[in-house]
Amino acid sequence: MTGQSVWGRSRQKNAAYHARVVRDRFDWSGFRDHRVPFQDMVIYEVHVRGFTRHESSGVAHPGTFAGLREKIPYLRQLGVNTVELMPVFEFDETAEERIVDGNRLLNYWGYNTVAFFAPNTGYAAGSEPNSEGAELKELIRDLNANGIDVILDVVLNHTAEGGEHGPFFSFKGMDNNIYYMLTPDGRYYNFSGVGNTLNCNHPAVRQFILDCLRHWVVEYRVDGFRFDLASILGRGEDGRPLSRPPLLESLVHDPILGHVKLIAEAWDAGGLYQVGSFPSWNRWAEWNGRYRDDIRRFLKGDEGFAQAAALRICGSPDLYPPERRRNASVNFITCHDGFTLHDLYAYNQKHNEGNGHGNTDGSDANYSWNCGAEGNTRAPSVLALREKMQKNAFAVLLCSRGAVMFLAGDEFGNSQFGNNNAYCQDNEISWLNWNDLTRNQPLFRFVCALIAFRRQHPVLRGPTAPAACGWPDVSMHHGVPWNSEAGPQAHQLGILFCGRNAADDGDDAVFLAVNAHWEPHTQQLPQPPAGFVWKLRFHTGCWQPACPWLHPEDLCLDMPPRSVAVLTWSAVRTDAQTT
Repeated sequence: MTGQSVWGRSRQKNAAYHARVVRDRFDWSGFRDHRVPFQDMVIYEVHVRGFTRHESSGVAHPGTFAGLREKIPYLRQLGVNTVELMPVFEFDETAEERIVDGNRLLNYWGYNTVAFFAPNTGYAAGSEPNSEGAELKELIRDLNANGIDVILDVVLNHTAEGGEHGPFFSFKGMDNNIYYMLTPDGRYYNFSGVGNTLNCNHPAVRQFILDCLRHWVVEYRVDGFRFDLASILGRGEDGRPLSRPPLLESLVHDPILGHVKLIAEAWDAGGLYQVGSFPSWNRWAEWNGRYRDDIRRFLKGDEGFAQAAALRICGSPDLYPPERRRNASVNFITCHDGFTLHDLYAYNQKHNEGNGHGNTDGSDANYSWNCGAEGNTRAPSVLALREKMQKNAFAVLLCSRGAVMFLAGDEFGNSQFGNNNAYCQDNEISWLNWNDLTRNQPLFRFVCALIAFRRQHPVLRGPTAPAACGWPDVSMHHGVPWNSEAGPQAHQLGILFCGRNAADDGDDAVFLAVNAHWEPHTQQLPQPPAGFVWKLRFHTGCWQPACPWLHPEDLCLDMPPRSVAVLTWSAVRTDAQTT
């Protein structure tokens, strides 16, 4: 695409979009396509512009593919192995430009596709034709060279042409009746919430989508796709859900797309919610919205969610059968849509006044808690509690079975100042402030250590070979050993993952203890096999270098209010062995 290469520069009203064909001379020699297994993924959701646009990012090319590429050493330090890029297909950020309280608002997120085969020109650092394509390929090549896969967030449920009053520049002029779902009176079905809905299961549209995704796999070598409002992809031409949607089945069996990851946002704006029931053919994974909601409510202290939280941590066996469980659930507590993790524990209500909709936009079901003060505060006790709550969330997330995802900046306490729908905020509300990385080093180091710990213990990611000790793969110890009942008023969980670790061919066990209550509790630990003792690895309630709260003599662990602990087995050493 040409004609709008400078981010935020408004196009002339009613101006046409222009495209040009360029020769691709990109050299992929030496490309490493290692394909991270699904259950091993630690996904980092990134907005290309917002990740480095702030002056504190310290990059030479802020807000671009090249700027993100400069941050690869940081991603390696953090330990993530998959980056999920928010929309990078060409979109017009100025399409709905407006001024609110003196601030210029744009279509910042990019869920407003103009061209499905072209990278967004506004993310280019260079000015040569197709520099954005070369820079995106360089980014993908170098991420893969550093062990990091790339997933694209794709918007195939609607287009930037909008509804009846939207512009005409593509499908409306080609064949409106084929490319969009229309009501009997000729209006647009709006299952997307933004004016129109692509008629995804019409043969012509289905072929277009297949060609599009093949293009990104073949030409850009991406490792998978996250499908925005994916339930729309399963609707028929009359809008009704199909039992075997042709598009979804075609994607599963396509020879080019057969190895890439397919991740569904398994709901849409028309009320269709398919978490746990999205048509899968054992190939489609899902953003697990049930995980997000149940874990949020349990960690903030709501009653009646302990049992649900235990199920989510164990891979949601109530949602996914055994044959799907290893490749089904993308567990997350935060994403671009909603509060950041910091704001989840800093605000009781959303604060979207700056969006210009009278604070009516964005979800009201945030399940957040401000820890005693709304928004900014200098109260040391509130700030300490907020940090602990963020650590609790990360500890639970990274000790849960299934793929893991979190929002860029959560690892160092990034805030959007209470805005839970910052789709239009191209400013410091949405840009990562890298000064927070310096201010919140303890949180950052904690997250890095947890990611490394998850990598070292495969039992956290999925079932392994049975442990020689004979203990089950997963067992519950809520408060006391072998207690599998978490009653309606329970605020405490104890979950043990056990199996073989192929790295040393020995037994591996990880115990996750959670006290989401505002009162202290104790956690009794099961007696480990002969020759082993419990070793405390993490404790969010312990601020001392040597935590005194594990009592080996009676297998008891002190759990202060609102704390999470992680333990493993450690072999008993003889006097002749070094410690």
